[in-house]
Amino acid sequence: VAYKSLLPEIADDPFEQGRFLREARVTAMLQHPNTIPVYELSRDNRRHYYFTMKLVEGYPLRVVLVHAEAEGTQAVDGYGFHRMVTILIQVANALDYAHSHGVVHRDIKPANILMGPFGEVLLLDWGLAKVWSEEPEELPDMPLLEDGDPSLTAQGKLQGTAHYMSPEQIEERPSIDHRSDVYSMGAVLYEILAGQTTFQGEKVNEILDLVKNVMPPPPSEVATERDIPRQLVEICMRCIAKNPDERIGTARRLVAELRSWRMRWAAETG
Repeated sequence: VAYKSLLPEIADDPFEQGRFLREARVTAMLQHPNTIPVYELSRDNRRHYYFTMKLVEGYPLRVVLVHAEAEGTQAVDGYGFHRMVTILIQVANALDYAHSHGVVHRDIKPANILMGPFGEVLLLDWGLAKVWSEEPEELPDMPLLEDGDPSLTAQGKLQGTAHYMSPEQIEERPSIDHRSDVYSMGAVLYEILAGQTTFQGEKVNEILDLVKNVMPPPPSEVATERDIPRQLVEICMRCIAKNPDERIGTARRLVAELRSWRMRWAAETG
């Protein structure tokens, strides 16, 4: 099994404790092939929370993307669009299941997508999940630092990771729903296709402002040296529409769209 606990320096932090318990309880509630089974949630002899879950070997999608950047290649060079799309289909299946149970993940990003050695894909870290039946959250007022790292999950009132947060998540709209996760999936697909995130910047506030107000160019206009399938570009851009009503409506629909491209690809390549 895998044993998970908070780092000693944050083990007594109420915010971190709340997020940790949220992750354990939501993960335990979601019994799906693309989520990790939880076995136990308890406290140790110091009264610090821990939970145990199935031990899964593998590496996150972020490792693939970072390695490709370091090598001066695109992530799909070693994996192929087909395999990447297959990975995203499995993540979207997990989201479809979660959404059907009233849960929005709110932190979809490459670092939270684990790929195993036998083709298994797992969606990790449900610590920021929103459960629709819950009362409004009361979290400590800890605004984002202007010079924070936009690749890291924010702590405090504004929750998520800047590059992958939807506009409504940034604006903290109380009506946030499953379409926010669809946006995040589109942001991950954009990075896979273009070889970079939707927006470039070193300051969190700069990224957040761009996500809210600017539409990025299509991946095909960024990575002009690559032959990016037009259908994947269209799927990506529909997912990251600013208006939730203009996005692909559900994770299930996203699965269908990605499978449609994969079937067409298989037919064309024989």
